[in-house]
Amino acid sequence: MSLKGKYCVITGAGSGIGKATALMMAEMGASVALIGRTRSKVVEVKTMIQKKGGVALEHGIDVSNHKDVSETFSNITKSFERIDILVNSAGHSSQNRSLLTTTPEEINSVVGSNLKGSIYCSQESIPSMLKSKSGTIINVSSVAGIDPGLLGGMIYSAVKSAVINFTGFLNEEFKNTGIRASVVIPGEVDTPLIDKRPMVPDSEARKLMVSAEDVAEAITLIAKLPMKSNIPKMIIRPSFTRDMSEIKVV
Repeated sequence: MSLKGKYCVITGAGSGIGKATALMMAEMGASVALIGRTRSKVVEVKTMIQKKGGVALEHGIDVSNHKDVSETFSNITKSFERIDILVNSAGHSSQNRSLLTTTPEEINSVVGSNLKGSIYCSQESIPSMLKSKSGTIINVSSVAGIDPGLLGGMIYSAVKSAVINFTGFLNEEFKNTGIRASVVIPGEVDTPLIDKRPMVPDSEARKLMVSAEDVAEAITLIAKLPMKSNIPKMIIRPSFTRDMSEIKVV
């Protein structure tokens, strides 16, 4: 099953999982609206898609800004006749990982990008989905949300747990409306987010991680399912575990 004729909105589309998902969905025939905090990055992804004959829009905004999100979706719905699929992939972690060192600024930023952004984008997408009586929302969480620890960090773990629960709430509130929600829960993924860790993993460690393309495969699998079916939660972990005994966090 392809995604030809589908209209998709993808946040965090400038890099990592969001970028990989955007490229994959466009390759499958979807028209994609790319949202990312750094406009130059989403412009680059848009160009990659258009060079292959795909349809893409780009919007450089911070999804934690409600006004910008509202205006962006207003513009998207002027170009797309509806929204079939929303992928909430935007998010980042904090530099400080422990409770006592995480700053108020880090807390606000991580909550904003990972949780508020997912909520705001869902609020803007669902009216279109209700109108067409069909829609898929895919949220990207993390195993830190089900197995918290210092590697993921205090606030990142707490917020990713909230994303999982938010997904469950969507399925409860909008059951029997044609709208379904799924949450993809990856383990360690080799993305630019890894570079912001207090101790950046080396190339050998990265080889054992899940790739952004692996997660994109999981996301597109969910998106392509017949609407009568849903995968509420999907966990994707590396097949091999690496030694983390010497990893230190702050």
